[in-house]
Amino acid sequence: LLYAVLFIWAFIQIFPIYWLITFSLKSNSEIFGGNALGLPREWLWINYEKALVNGKVALYFMNSIIVTGSTIIITVIVSLMATYALNRMVFRTKSQMNSFYMLGLTVPIHSALLPVFIMLRNFKMVNSYAALIIPYVAFGISMAVLIFSGFMESIPKELEEAACIDGCSVYGIFFRIIVPLMKPAMATVSIFTFLQAWNELMFAVVFISDTKYKTLTVGIQSLAGQYTIDWGAIGAGLVVATIPTLIVYIFMANKVQDSLVTGAIKG
Repeated sequence: LLYAVLFIWAFIQIFPIYWLITFSLKSNSEIFGGNALGLPREWLWINYEKALVNGKVALYFMNSIIVTGSTIIITVIVSLMATYALNRMVFRTKSQMNSFYMLGLTVPIHSALLPVFIMLRNFKMVNSYAALIIPYVAFGISMAVLIFSGFMESIPKELEEAACIDGCSVYGIFFRIIVPLMKPAMATVSIFTFLQAWNELMFAVVFISDTKYKTLTVGIQSLAGQYTIDWGAIGAGLVVATIPTLIVYIFMANKVQDSLVTGAIKG
């Protein structure tokens, strides 16, 4: 009975992927002609050519990689350094700074859409990679600090004290001891940041109008024509956008589980 339930649950989870792949290989007439769920009668691989070349999905894909990759790197570095300072160092405004970071969790990202747009326009940063990277990093730091803090509390301070006795500096302790031990938590933050930046649409629509800087979410939306829509090409673009998410989670899922378990244990 347990395996039957698990099989049904696995089927429910996998079926949308199957449907999306078959959807991307069909024509409009076949999609709306009663064969929406079955295998394609004619495998139209040309839909991927339409999406990648004619629809410029390849360009949008590279833009998404640049924006998402930069967001992950900056968020992980800044958040990890901030977490180390908040958890291991002693300074006068420590509690205020910690509250400031946690306050970011209470602010919905899209509630700041208008003021962020006005700031970017004043700095002439609209229609650039920075127009997306900076807001994504700003709204991702609070969650990253929260995750890193829970994990860092499980790291014994005796390791750092021993390194300090051996003559290691603060930077040496951070890069040689803390960073290697924080790799599982870094994987968790990377996945969460990846999903948030890769799938974000509202900021990308408002801040980017130049085709040169459009990301996948905006680019796939623009594949819909004014009078006709090639659903097969849109499905192909969605497959291209989905594959990186699956690959990232497959290779980093174990580290995410390890970080969540380890971060919940103290002592």
